[in-house]
Amino acid sequence: MNLDLPFILTTLPAFGKAVWVTLQLGTLVILTSLAVALLNVVLLSLHKRLLSALIRGYVELARNTPLLIQLFFLYFGLPALGLSLSGFATAVIAMTFLGGGYLTEALRAGIQAVPASQLEAGRAIGLSRWQLLRHVQLPQAWLATLPALFANFIFLLKETTVASAVAVPELLYTTKNYIALYYKTYEMLAVLTLMCVLIFLPLSLALRVVERRLQHGQFGH
Repeated sequence: MNLDLPFILTTLPAFGKAVWVTLQLGTLVILTSLAVALLNVVLLSLHKRLLSALIRGYVELARNTPLLIQLFFLYFGLPALGLSLSGFATAVIAMTFLGGGYLTEALRAGIQAVPASQLEAGRAIGLSRWQLLRHVQLPQAWLATLPALFANFIFLLKETTVASAVAVPELLYTTKNYIALYYKTYEMLAVLTLMCVLIFLPLSLALRVVERRLQHGQFGH
């Protein structure tokens, strides 16, 4: 099998734009998902039965329904309610719904792993529930769940390919367009694979270094 290298070179500018869209979408989704997760664990710390049940229900729904269904539900359902969003905005909302569920569960597990003796000691010196969460539970939960959080960050970034289903011009959408127009299937799949490796491998290695240094307190030394 001979790849058409000159043709591949002509597609690189378009794929460069697709990489930028992928990174924009992935970064935005990671940040919004983390914000949702932090809000959820704060609300869970209030120990309100109804509120906790609603959050647990959201987490289960987010984690046990396919992202594509969530995406289509918003993309085709919102216009029926008179609210039309771009494919990019719809993808951000759907992926945040998914990511928020996964990250909430990761942080919740980390908070529950904090020894009860530390909470009792904090209460003994007069710390409020918010102070305990902010200064005792969340810092330890963050470090304890770094592997899970970073794995979910990579997972969310890879899930951006699903946004191609609603015409977001990321990597997979660009690949499918070129295949449909020029029938250069192998060339385009080769470029897609290369782009994914160039994005995800360095990012995975970088996150592993950050994780190791944070867990061992090596930053600044």
